[in-house]
Amino acid sequence: MKIIILGAGQVGGSLAEHLASEANDITVVDTDGDRLRDLGDRLDIRTVHGRGSLPTVLRQAGADDADMLVAVTNSDETNMVACQVAHTLFHTPTKIARVREAAYLTRSELFDNDAIPVDVLISPEQVVTNYIKRLIQHPGALQVIDFAEGKAQLVAVKAYYGGPLVGQQLRQLREHMPNVETRVAAIFRRDRPILPQGDTVIEADDEVFFIAAKDNIRAVMSEMRRLDETYKRIVIAGGGQIGERLAEAIESRYQVKIIEMNPARCRHLSDTLDSTVVLQGSASDRDLLMEENIADADIFLALTNDDEANIMSSLLAKRLGAKKVMTIINNPAYVDLIQGGDIDIAISPQLATIGTLLAHVRRGDIVSVHSLRRGAAEAIEAIAHGDAKSSKVIGKAIENIGLPPGTTIGAIIRDEEVIIAHDDTVIETGDHVILFLVDKKHIRDVEKLFHVGLSFF
Repeated sequence: MKIIILGAGQVGGSLAEHLASEANDITVVDTDGDRLRDLGDRLDIRTVHGRGSLPTVLRQAGADDADMLVAVTNSDETNMVACQVAHTLFHTPTKIARVREAAYLTRSELFDNDAIPVDVLISPEQVVTNYIKRLIQHPGALQVIDFAEGKAQLVAVKAYYGGPLVGQQLRQLREHMPNVETRVAAIFRRDRPILPQGDTVIEADDEVFFIAAKDNIRAVMSEMRRLDETYKRIVIAGGGQIGERLAEAIESRYQVKIIEMNPARCRHLSDTLDSTVVLQGSASDRDLLMEENIADADIFLALTNDDEANIMSSLLAKRLGAKKVMTIINNPAYVDLIQGGDIDIAISPQLATIGTLLAHVRRGDIVSVHSLRRGAAEAIEAIAHGDAKSSKVIGKAIENIGLPPGTTIGAIIRDEEVIIAHDDTVIETGDHVILFLVDKKHIRDVEKLFHVGLSFF
């Protein structure tokens, strides 16, 4: 596939890295020559120096015969104009734009072929807000991913000493929970992936990824670790777009406080939010945190745009007694360094956004793509189309499907039913199939499985 990426920042660069490793024809456009040189030295891609919204620059990037334009510069306006130019002058089939400003996003009539021709809108702030909301709804989870509009969920937990299943084989999960269907999809032990088998023994500190119907998630979590109590009191550091959206989404169910430095922003938040308490000050102010009884907080969320400020305020909040700390980290290099110590969960907006983008870039009928453990593996939701003659998966039992190495099928969603996959489970047309890959170089092979007929040749 021939793809033009506008923007060589963290999202554009990470996307180029993902796609270049899958034998796509990638061109990255940016006004920053140093970033382009760095990407060009590391990856097998083309780079073009210039403003991505200009017709001459797009033509130089190969827009005449590009399959897709992905506009992820830091400017909403540049991204939208680039899509307009690509549509009008080059008839680019698929145009994806990152748009941050809520004033644009709330006007859906802006984005169609008669106005601004954007096929897919990506809002990083909304993606991250939804991600954090799911973590709050599942105390103790390290990652929560929805499939088939939330009918099934994939949850990552750390196995604790004393958990019922720790030290036992996975096949005993069914004995412990005869009435609950679940499947362990992946295990990470000391940062290395393990493909789970029936005789795999769960060890303390393993990161265990399991899939189950939404209603069964809490029961399965209790087998891996002691359950955390439901959160009640939440403190948010940073009243920017993510902080505001999150407070708006959860304030009816939790006691929420926001700490924000900017007085004008504080006034806006006070006017906009219903029951959230808005405090003006620094989240790194020890006296302020103690005054607001941070030791009683079930969760402290550092959501500013400043990684260092987020890390320092989180460490302080944890030291002063906050039970759980989650932190947004914009620099992906920091994420693995800090998660799991005093900071319980580090959230990378870039990785969350990349997963959303990849779902629209993949070939075959891929509904969603999610990074596991900050990109170490992937979970894919694909729809099976066709019939036994035109499809490589329909009408076959899972044990007879030629899955690529390191790939497993965890579950199938059929209409409203969540079916946990077993070797003799037969895939039917229309099934949503949830797959796990610990080796991303086989993604193209998975895509080919879900093509119908000869379109993959």
